[in-house]
Amino acid sequence: MAIHPYFFIAAAGLFPQIAQAAEPGRIDAFFGTLNAYLASVIFYDVFPGEPVMPFIVAWLIVGAVYLTFRFSFVNLRMMGHAFSVLRGKYRTADDKGEVSSFQALTTALSATVGLGNIAGVAIAISIGGPGATLWMIVAGFLGMTTKFTEATLAQRYREIRSDGRIMGGPMEYLSRGFAEFNLPRTGKTLAGMFAVFAVLGSFGIGSAFQVSQSLGAVQEVLPFFREVPIAYGVIMGLAVGVVIIGGLRRIAHTAEAVVPTMILVYLAACLWIVLGNIDQVPQALVKIFTEAFAPIAVAGGMVGALVQGFKRAAFSSEAGLGSAAIVHSTASVKYPIRQGMVALYEPFIDTIVICTMTALVIVITGVYNDPATLALREASKGAALTSVAFATVSDWFPIILTVSVVLFAYSTMISWSYYGERCWTYLFGERVSMVYRVLFLLFIIVASVASAANMLDFTDLLVLAMAFPNLLGLYLLSGKVRAMLTDYQMRLKSGELDREKQPG
Repeated sequence: MAIHPYFFIAAAGLFPQIAQAAEPGRIDAFFGTLNAYLASVIFYDVFPGEPVMPFIVAWLIVGAVYLTFRFSFVNLRMMGHAFSVLRGKYRTADDKGEVSSFQALTTALSATVGLGNIAGVAIAISIGGPGATLWMIVAGFLGMTTKFTEATLAQRYREIRSDGRIMGGPMEYLSRGFAEFNLPRTGKTLAGMFAVFAVLGSFGIGSAFQVSQSLGAVQEVLPFFREVPIAYGVIMGLAVGVVIIGGLRRIAHTAEAVVPTMILVYLAACLWIVLGNIDQVPQALVKIFTEAFAPIAVAGGMVGALVQGFKRAAFSSEAGLGSAAIVHSTASVKYPIRQGMVALYEPFIDTIVICTMTALVIVITGVYNDPATLALREASKGAALTSVAFATVSDWFPIILTVSVVLFAYSTMISWSYYGERCWTYLFGERVSMVYRVLFLLFIIVASVASAANMLDFTDLLVLAMAFPNLLGLYLLSGKVRAMLTDYQMRLKSGELDREKQPG
């Protein structure tokens, strides 16, 4: 669908009014008040005294451990077969969907491989110490099983509508799955809760957080945006609008082209820094492992490091939140379990590989506890903190990071706009989906003049809240996933699946 030129004319006409209304003090006060109310409702501490263990974080940990054992470590056993599926080795004539398995994976990765990998990791280490890195890796490993479960259920309960578009994700497997257990009202209530959290959360993690964090890194290289931050929001809003107005296929094609390149560029830059400081790597690894269990007395010791690690891993891979299941439901596969196996690679690439590389850079360069970076840490400007780490290698290295940051933020926004739009459509219908897309774009602009700290808190509250209804569904329906997995493995072992493959 092409964007009508009047869209840009109307948008341009709105920018002065938006700039006038978006006074930093007014927006900060609004988000500060809103965050206080949301925190009192969504979070409560399950540990008495210090440190704080939010219920949602504990909920994610228990859920991931339970599913990993229930499926007998499918995250290790089926990685090889998952790679064969990803390469297209098991395509059949019966595959149905809107996009390929690879496009679904890259679209999901474009949402997860974002500023959580750059800004979130830096924030986690600055609060919880280097030990948070190990817990991020553990969370990523366990999150592979959670993501497998979500994607499988999304395929199992998806709805292919008359126009060919697919509605899938937690909204569907909560409402339809619970109905199979004679709990239709409970399922619809949980599905509605998830959709509301996802819509509001998309304005946080998918829009505001990406803009506020990437703006911090861009301002380090281009001082112009310090004086006129809203200009950055306008540019990003237009760039995102060009893609998301066109729907899923345009988003998938963009992600397929952008994601592999941006990952390779960023990893190459991190590897350059690590190899350039290879003599410090053993000491950094020792810090990561020792402080994971007996860290310095910041953020509540070991539990504080664990909370920060799992919390940031949840933002990075989104395992347990249910968001990526929305796009995995659109993949063209014959067996639901097959796309679940493809989804195993999301947390592996996103958290275990990319977040670990970022963490090594942060720990090796020492910016996480450098007095010179105190202001950045207090303001939760994680991307800017990572930029400082890159600058320790060369004056021009932050430019590479800035390009990576902008690409990561951009890719995350286009994918999260789809997640939010599908949930909006679930609540209000297809005819008003364009209303959501316009609101999403306007939120990008407003976020460019709001504080990073308040945006981060807003995102924490709403996005992590998605895990509550989603994991209830995963617990209840895990038996069905196990049955599908057992059946699939029997077919694979017998050679039936190899005989179904299309020639060539």
